[in-house]
Amino acid sequence: MPYQSPVSPGLSWYEATVGARPEYPALDGDSRVDVAVIGGGFTGLSAAAHLAKAGVNVALIEAHRFGDGASGRNGGQLGTGQRAWAEELEAELGFTRARALFDLAEEAKAHLLDFAAANAIEIDYRPGQLSVVHKRRYLDEYRRHADIMRDRFGYPHITYMDEAQTAQRLGSTRYFGGIRDTGTGHIHPLKLVVGTARVAAEAGAKLFENTPATKIASDAGGVRIVTPTGTITAEKCLIATNAYGGDLEPKSAAHVMPIGSFIGATPPLGDDSPVLPGGEAVDDSRFVVRYFRRSADGRLLFGGREIYAPGEDKAIHHHIRRQIAELYPALSDVELTHAWGGYVGITMPRKPYVREVMPNVISAGGYSGHGVMLSNFVGRLYAETVCGNRDRLHLFEELKIPPFPGGGRLRPILLFLALNWYALRDRL
Repeated sequence: MPYQSPVSPGLSWYEATVGARPEYPALDGDSRVDVAVIGGGFTGLSAAAHLAKAGVNVALIEAHRFGDGASGRNGGQLGTGQRAWAEELEAELGFTRARALFDLAEEAKAHLLDFAAANAIEIDYRPGQLSVVHKRRYLDEYRRHADIMRDRFGYPHITYMDEAQTAQRLGSTRYFGGIRDTGTGHIHPLKLVVGTARVAAEAGAKLFENTPATKIASDAGGVRIVTPTGTITAEKCLIATNAYGGDLEPKSAAHVMPIGSFIGATPPLGDDSPVLPGGEAVDDSRFVVRYFRRSADGRLLFGGREIYAPGEDKAIHHHIRRQIAELYPALSDVELTHAWGGYVGITMPRKPYVREVMPNVISAGGYSGHGVMLSNFVGRLYAETVCGNRDRLHLFEELKIPPFPGGGRLRPILLFLALNWYALRDRL
């Protein structure tokens, strides 16, 4: 299948609170454009908006509704830098390239917030992020990271927290320390999706929902995208399906693997709740990351359970409630008003996969849990590429991203074994 449905059909808190969610028609008949975009998430919609604003004739198709994939169902955290810490990238790539990638990510952060403000998109931005340590032996690494970010990469917004400071900011004593980043924050992701689609449509982009791509081909005559209700012919194409591409394009499928992730929302906890009194978002040091934050209306939005194979999405409420109770025993009896899941696209080295996968066809995805910030900006960089400047997108294209081993049949099995091993290490 060229498209995977969301892991959980449960209504997300984002869907329940996004407000008006305009519907767009399905493609009806054949169409010829300058650029075709496949995928109506952050990357695709951002690309369509910036292309249309530049006067490019662009059409975008989405198999379901805009934001039904990871872009509308994620944890909403922006983060800082790339998925890998800057010093890790420096060890691998050297300081110059590591600094360029860090600076690009900082520009991506500013771009997201500036784009929302300039286009009157209310994304419920709240500042602050805590990255906390679940094993004492990681503390020195986090302390060094704060120093490196300040002294070597010119980022003064990260400070180290000891155990007492961490407990005070979390309202929980289950972590041993961590870092606080005041230069980033968290958002309502589906509001950004809806707003970006509006901007793209107003700029003249042709937007189509409920239009899956069933085949893509590239030859001397351009790129042809076949759908059940018509064919789009274009000079160039962006594949922005990320974890939801299925077997539409084999190179992307070999390099970007879907992992199911789940989130639950509690009722509003009240202003007197000790949970996250400063309103920051949180991620922890587990390989199977637990990530959580307070929403604008005071709920705890908690993500933490991942799946690595189809059909494991049973009892979401039970698993999320158990993880909440581990950190916040006073919430052990809390019910979840919403619980939902979706697929996140990961790559082997946890770096974005951006490649020309066939002539005039670029595929972008594999943001590995860091996509709220990076994916929107990659969409803008793709628009820059179409308009003649590929230099900045090339910083991602030149990253070494090996395929997952095992081929199409064995790849999911090997991934399942490997990731469950890492999940076991979290508990050791």
